[in-house]
Amino acid sequence: MINRINYVNEYYRSVFGERTLKICIDGGFTCPNRDGSKSKGGCIFCSERGSGEHLDQKQSIREQVISTFSKIKVQRANSFILYFQNYSNTYASVQELKQKYDDAISAFYEAKINSTKFADKKLVGLQIATRPDCINDEIAELLNSYRGSLHVSVELGLQTINDDSANFLNRCYTSIDFQNAIRTLRKHDIDCIAHIIVGLPAKSGRESHEDIIRTINFINGLDIQGIKIHSCYVVGGTVLKDLYDKGTYTPLSLEEYKQELVYILTHLRKDIVIHRITGDAPKDILVAPSWNSHKKLVINGITKIFEKEDLYQGMYYKS
Repeated sequence: MINRINYVNEYYRSVFGERTLKICIDGGFTCPNRDGSKSKGGCIFCSERGSGEHLDQKQSIREQVISTFSKIKVQRANSFILYFQNYSNTYASVQELKQKYDDAISAFYEAKINSTKFADKKLVGLQIATRPDCINDEIAELLNSYRGSLHVSVELGLQTINDDSANFLNRCYTSIDFQNAIRTLRKHDIDCIAHIIVGLPAKSGRESHEDIIRTINFINGLDIQGIKIHSCYVVGGTVLKDLYDKGTYTPLSLEEYKQELVYILTHLRKDIVIHRITGDAPKDILVAPSWNSHKKLVINGITKIFEKEDLYQGMYYKS
């Protein structure tokens, strides 16, 4: 039983004093299990764009940041986080990483200076999504160098603690790699956000509830500050779609996912910030399940369950 979910919007308000939005960026990276360093093709559930379908990869980092200021949603906040989102955004030399991060920061201030309408906009954070095997001391030191002026966080894909399932997924790193990356980042007080997926495929068909229990216990035992959760969904152009077409993988139903989500939210450490409770695959490439394209089915469904069971007082929602 819990009294309240530690959701991200409220957390950002407590840290930055106001509503905070992310500026999503395609940094032009790839992954070691895509370029042949460890494997090719990526994780079996990962789309060709590495979950960056909504980003314009034809634009430079500078163009992406500046173009964000033309969007209506920018008017809804004064504080912003630069979010390097798709693929592995620490998979390059430190010199190249610094150039890309600096380009994004410079572009933000360029847009701010060139328009009096955005004079009150503030850059407060830098968030980097990556893989644990793309973290080392030198990269952690680079990220730490931004902490003087920005709140720095790193999102690391774990997906599951079950390394047998991970091998089936073509993840190409171990849970020990994840644990080591957390330790490296936390030496520099960099916030760590774990990313997990519920209902993953496995050799036996699909991961079990016991796998979820083990994954949450693992996360609770690490110095982790946040978590992203979503169900496993099938998109076109992936190995997972082939498994789905053959009938060897069936995604969770909405009710099954809500049940697993309730367990996760009621068993996570209370200080862990919830950044996401559902994914949002683009409708044009989503194959299954159909309910995945409707966030509110999950959000409203969980709200009703928690209210009925008197589990908590509020609900997370990511705009």
